[in-house]
Amino acid sequence: MNPSNRISRRKFIGEASCAAVGSTALFSSLLSLRMASTAAAAETGPGDDYKALVCLFLAGGNDSYNMLVPRNDAAYEEYRTTRDDLALEKSSLLDITSLGQPFTEFGLHPSMPETKELYEAGSLALIANVGTLIEPIPNRSVYSNNSRLRPSGLFSHSDQQIHWQTSVPQIKGAGPGGWGGRTADLLMSMNGDSKVSMNISLNGVNVFQSGDEAFAYISGLEGGTEMVAYQDPFEKAAVDSLLEEQYKNLFTSTFAKRTRRFIDSSIAFNEAIEPIVINTPVPPTPLARRMHMVARTIAAREALGMRRQTFFVRSGGWDHHNEVINAQLVMLEEIDQAIKFLHDALMEIDALDKVILFTASDFGRTLTSNGKGSDHAWGGNHFVMGGPVQGGQIYGQYPSLALGSSLDTDRRNRGRLIPTTSVDEYGSELARWLGVSGSEMETVFPNIRNFYDPATITHPVGFLNAGNA
Repeated sequence: MNPSNRISRRKFIGEASCAAVGSTALFSSLLSLRMASTAAAAETGPGDDYKALVCLFLAGGNDSYNMLVPRNDAAYEEYRTTRDDLALEKSSLLDITSLGQPFTEFGLHPSMPETKELYEAGSLALIANVGTLIEPIPNRSVYSNNSRLRPSGLFSHSDQQIHWQTSVPQIKGAGPGGWGGRTADLLMSMNGDSKVSMNISLNGVNVFQSGDEAFAYISGLEGGTEMVAYQDPFEKAAVDSLLEEQYKNLFTSTFAKRTRRFIDSSIAFNEAIEPIVINTPVPPTPLARRMHMVARTIAAREALGMRRQTFFVRSGGWDHHNEVINAQLVMLEEIDQAIKFLHDALMEIDALDKVILFTASDFGRTLTSNGKGSDHAWGGNHFVMGGPVQGGQIYGQYPSLALGSSLDTDRRNRGRLIPTTSVDEYGSELARWLGVSGSEMETVFPNIRNFYDPATITHPVGFLNAGNA
């Protein structure tokens, strides 16, 4: 080939037009290049290092401006006026402080005392006003004149859940898979010949962990699936014989190979976690039991041959059109207890410095009340927890909650806030810590250069410092 005709992967991306980035065809071509050099993609440490991300997805859209509330007198009055019957009493808030915001006094929801403890201990940080973006939209005027690209299906549950998990919000539907799956495609070779996937889901199939090669191993609360519980050796031999047959039909052959892989994964997974015991008391909730399985799996990392893992845990029921106050009293308490359990369990197994939990959700909710609850909106508040986190601070830009603010997309001033931190910035800081290099960040987050240059900036939000990269 004539050297002058060669085009590098980086040049290919750089020369692609902004309009073309909206097409599935381009992403299909672009993302197929990701497997060219797995070794070059990962900025890894010693051979025995281990890192894991835990995605806690609050499905339905968490009303997060009642999770993190301003306590500054003037800001609280704006909050109280805007939220009306949804406002929490100032005296009920769990007081925390943060530098780097327009004021220092904030409050957590009264059902989150353990979260407050983790925040003050430096193990948990909050990130303000995060949401799906293709490129920055600085204010309502720019939003209204359509001079910047918007995510497709704004305010839609199905669209925004997928966009949070893919971070390619210009494509409607799952498109090029999830950013967790693309990360796994780059890093999965670090796990050697492990029979179990790098991606573990405690809540079934999800978009976040789907990649070209990577798939999610789906675990139950007690471990693997009943599918591998053979009744006798003859049953196992019969199944093995069927799966090892050389089939001419492509569909049948692919199904047999994937079933074989699934069964082998289940057997290896069950054998690895069976002897693992976590002594930290488990709160009696479904979410805590899922976190218990996460902790057991992490404790079995050496037996599983893992250096990198992702976990997906879903908490549903956050679509509070008809109820916010009473529902969040119960549901945020469950979140609070579950993350404290995971924190303490990770300490027990000496893995707290190896794991980061982060929250995701469809979207934030309207600041104003609909008379019964709150409706679909856009930007919302999130948190990250773990040993590598630079906790005790709110990152990003906590917005004004006054009616008619410059970030409110709604001409009726309902409080649908434009995000000031993108999912790309939030997720890429986590992916960088897990091992994705700056040179491959566009493979995982194709829109990333609309927000920052990953070749020169490693921590765009700042909740992880350079020492934890």
